[in-house]
Amino acid sequence: MSRRRVLIVAYFFPPLAGGGVHRVLSFTRHLPKHGWDCTVVCAGPGDYWVIDTSLEARVDPATEVLRVPGGSGLSAWLKLRPGTAGRRSGTVFGGLRALSDWALFPDSYAGWAHRAARRALDRLKEGADVLLTSSPPDSAHLAGLAAKRRRSTPWVADFRDPWMGLHFRAPPTAWHRRRHERLEAQVLHRCDRVLAASRTHADQLRARFSREGLDPARVLHLPNGYEPSPPDGAAAGGARHGDAFLVAFTGTLSLMPDIEVFLEAVHDLLARLPEARRRLRVRLAGPFDAGYQDRAVALGLTGIVEFTGPLPHADARALQRDAQLLVHWQPREFPSMVPGKLYEYFEAGRPIVATLDPSTEAAVLLRRAGATVVPPGDRAALGAEIERRYRAWRERGPEPARSPDWLDEHRREHLAERLAGVLDGLAESRP
Repeated sequence: MSRRRVLIVAYFFPPLAGGGVHRVLSFTRHLPKHGWDCTVVCAGPGDYWVIDTSLEARVDPATEVLRVPGGSGLSAWLKLRPGTAGRRSGTVFGGLRALSDWALFPDSYAGWAHRAARRALDRLKEGADVLLTSSPPDSAHLAGLAAKRRRSTPWVADFRDPWMGLHFRAPPTAWHRRRHERLEAQVLHRCDRVLAASRTHADQLRARFSREGLDPARVLHLPNGYEPSPPDGAAAGGARHGDAFLVAFTGTLSLMPDIEVFLEAVHDLLARLPEARRRLRVRLAGPFDAGYQDRAVALGLTGIVEFTGPLPHADARALQRDAQLLVHWQPREFPSMVPGKLYEYFEAGRPIVATLDPSTEAAVLLRRAGATVVPPGDRAALGAEIERRYRAWRERGPEPARSPDWLDEHRREHLAERLAGVLDGLAESRP
């Protein structure tokens, strides 16, 4: 098999951690099996506030990693304020977001993106068959635009989420909105293929392409998927937590009001069932805004609710398998989001309750997997479902682990094979 090379521009790559890392990391792990060697242009090892050094062991030694440190507003802040990993001030980071929305375009990573674009262009001159840029941050796609102006290398724009500056955060002025719209349009028009991690986003883009006279077949839905977790010898369902009904969340705890709704629901449950204080335990694992922890203390949940901060990914997966109940929520402003964590939850096989708009793609997927979905902000319904699960556990013990029979098709090794087919087609059609 002749070898080809894909050059990937993505800010997030190990040892940086968080949900944005795993999609690109999996690409680099599985594409070589299908004839594609990988080069990654990414941020420096200290350029994010969540780090997981254990992920470095999952990087294929054959992957060429070109680090472009610094250049983002966040990396500059972290150098000024070391020791902030895991717990962040909502006031400080909210201020940074507001400043970047006004002054940095398209986002606070723009400085890094311009430097990364130069590094990517230098590497393209040495040889690469396809360029792939992955967002967020939106500015990662600036490297694709820069490359397209200078080279004929086919370009794939991978959207793990829709354009953040338009669809997740409202632009501060009409002028900012027009700039975002123009830049997003340039990316969509100039790239050769668009990947969307959610079917909802892919359908929206296809409809837009049809309206604008573009070929909608250029838009492909490639889900986030999951990597199977290696067995660690622990029985699912709380074996390592003794006589406790463990409720767990893994992911980022930021900018989501349903976190406070959940804490209030737990408070209400304990008021109804005081005896549950001895058995109910909640572990919220991941980087978090400090205000949520303060709210838990104010509600009298000290000793019941634990904010662990970021865990190594393997430990987070083990926590998912150990829980009696997994909980999920996500930003209400982002109905097309289908995070990779959901597939990890499904593989863990534990009961799930989620607070989501029932019409969203994630809610449909959760119900298909047997989860319970309650409307956002419905504190009573959420508390009632947690109580129902708790009472069932008291009466019958842990539920056996059950994963959906359709889950295997979402393994990232299968998704990488599909991506390799896309890359093959682009490389073969290149002049």
